[in-house]
Amino acid sequence: MQPEENPMLNPTQKLQQQFAANIRGLNGAELPQGVERRRMGVYQELFYNNIEDFLSTGFPVLRTLYSDSAWNSLVAEFIRDYRCTTPYFAEIPMEFLEFLQNRSHSNPEDPVFLLELAHYEWVELELSISTDEPDWEYGNRRLDPLQGVPVLSPLVRSLQYSFPVHTIAVDQIPLAPSPQPHFLVVYRDRDGEIHFMESSPFVSRLLELIHTETNISGQQAMDTIAQESGLELNETLLQQGAQMLNNLLSRGILLGYKTTQ
Repeated sequence: MQPEENPMLNPTQKLQQQFAANIRGLNGAELPQGVERRRMGVYQELFYNNIEDFLSTGFPVLRTLYSDSAWNSLVAEFIRDYRCTTPYFAEIPMEFLEFLQNRSHSNPEDPVFLLELAHYEWVELELSISTDEPDWEYGNRRLDPLQGVPVLSPLVRSLQYSFPVHTIAVDQIPLAPSPQPHFLVVYRDRDGEIHFMESSPFVSRLLELIHTETNISGQQAMDTIAQESGLELNETLLQQGAQMLNNLLSRGILLGYKTTQ
C-alpha cells in the first residue's frame, strides 16, 4: 500500500503522516526530515512488538497454528493495510477480527476455520474485559422458572459455528466443517471467570427468546419453541424446560426470574 499524500497538510501534519507511514511499513514512505533510517527502525520494532503482543494475547490458540514467519507476515499486513478507528489498546483485537473478516485474500497458512476461531477467541476476550456488571441479586431465584420471566445476564453470548472452535488445538485441527453446526454459550460468572458450555438448537433458541422478548415467561418461551418445532407442549417438555432454565440460573447465565407484567 502506498502512502496517500495530502497537499493541504501543514508541515507538522506532514511530518506526522510521514512518521505514521513509516511506522506502518507502507511502501515508498518518505522518511521524516532529520530522522535516520536506523532510528525509525527502532520505532517500527517497538510499535510492531506492542501490536503483536496484544494479538498473541487476544488470540492464543490462533497464534499457535501459525509459524513465526507466517504470523509475523499476518500482523505486518494488519498494521500496513488496516486503519484502526479506536484509540483504545484493549480494542485492537476487535479491529484485528474486522480486518480478517474484510480481507480480500487469504494466506497459504490461514486455516479454513480462521474467521470462526478468531471470532470465538475475541468473544472470550470481549467478555473478560467488559465493564458490564450485572446485578447478581436481580430477580427472584425462587420463582417457578416456567411462571416467572427469566432474566439474562448481559455477560452471555450464544454462538453457532461450523467448526468445533472450542476444541481446536495444534494436534486437533479440523479440515472441513462439521456435518452439524456447533452451538456454544460463552459467559462470565460472578467471580469474573470465563466459561463455555456446549449448547443445542433448543437452548440457543431459548436464550434468543429470553433476550429479545423482555416479558416472556419460561412457559411461553417453551410454547413458542414447541410450536416452531412442531411438537406438543406436554408435561415432559415443560419439565425439561424448567430443568434447563434452572441449570442456566445455577451457572450465572440467568440472573433470576421476575414476575410477568
